[in-house]
Amino acid sequence: MDHGDVRPGGVRPMVVRVPVEPVEAAMEADAVDAAAQVGEVAIRGPLFGVAAQDADDGQRWRVVVSVSTGCPQMARDNLNSLLWFRAKDEAPDRTERRALLTAVARLESEPVDELTVLGTRYRIVRAEEYVGVGPDGIEQPRPTDPEPVTPNWERGSREGKIDDGFVLDPDAPVTPAQAAERLTLRGMAYAGTQYPDDVLLDSRQAVTTHPDILLLPATFKIVERIGTGWKSGSGLHVSAHDARKTLDFSLTWWEPRGRGLIPMEAHPNVDARTRVAENTDTAEGELAAYAEAADQLRAGRVNQLEVLGTVYRIGRVRRLMRWGPDGPEGPRPSDVSQQAPSRIHLPLDEDGNIQYEHEGDGESDGEG
Repeated sequence: MDHGDVRPGGVRPMVVRVPVEPVEAAMEADAVDAAAQVGEVAIRGPLFGVAAQDADDGQRWRVVVSVSTGCPQMARDNLNSLLWFRAKDEAPDRTERRALLTAVARLESEPVDELTVLGTRYRIVRAEEYVGVGPDGIEQPRPTDPEPVTPNWERGSREGKIDDGFVLDPDAPVTPAQAAERLTLRGMAYAGTQYPDDVLLDSRQAVTTHPDILLLPATFKIVERIGTGWKSGSGLHVSAHDARKTLDFSLTWWEPRGRGLIPMEAHPNVDARTRVAENTDTAEGELAAYAEAADQLRAGRVNQLEVLGTVYRIGRVRRLMRWGPDGPEGPRPSDVSQQAPSRIHLPLDEDGNIQYEHEGDGESDGEG
């Protein structure tokens, strides 16, 4: 990464406040400790979501689709779904439903990065995913990161949604640690021969066109150690506990099936724990290792464990969003998508009724 100079007049002033509440003061102390212990930043790449702005929002935007997808088109498809379900379930009349469906039609056929629907401005927004790295590797959850009082290990349950209700406000006061992080990252741009020329150019230009930095809420994911490095082992989670639950499922369900210890066609309720309890599997030793590791995970706030030679860690993932005179940065020309826009939902009529493909085919309302 290259930390070049930013034009002095191109950035917004920051309002810095000193935390006074005990919990916030503890979080600030954690952030200061992390800055001292985690000396480097590793960039994983861009993430995309959707932000919305109403006429009375001023300079603020609100996140309506979490900034967590890997390409712009996935965020566009999520906006498509948001508007389609609003047309289906919430629109009070044909006029509003027609406006929503017109926007859906555009999203089905064009790579739209911004559109206004019923007075609300929607934008595909871009953020950078990064992690702090210290002598011990990727940063783990901090002591003050939110944790449930009583952990829920039921599969399918979640503590919340990433970025749920999060407001993007460039003028909101920040703590000293937040201000320091934002200042440190302002001039950050891609550098190195591993990046194509157009990616490098777009990154350098973004430092000028969107010189300010906003920090999104921390997220968490599973990472696996590969030699001296780490690779991503899951998507983003809203909490460290949700990441642990995903690791628990991986250790007891996915890994045993992937290694042939449990047949893929086995009943979904069969996992390493049930097989070890039944003592029916010939590879009981490896299954027992997975079951024991999962039990260790459930015994406390465990953020790292090793199973059969693989080290798993709950990593603390940070995200930064660039901000310019017109608000949050959108996709760059060099950001690529793996798929083109397409229809992802069945058509709706103006009354909100789903139009199935076979309706009207080969039928007639008239007399034969």
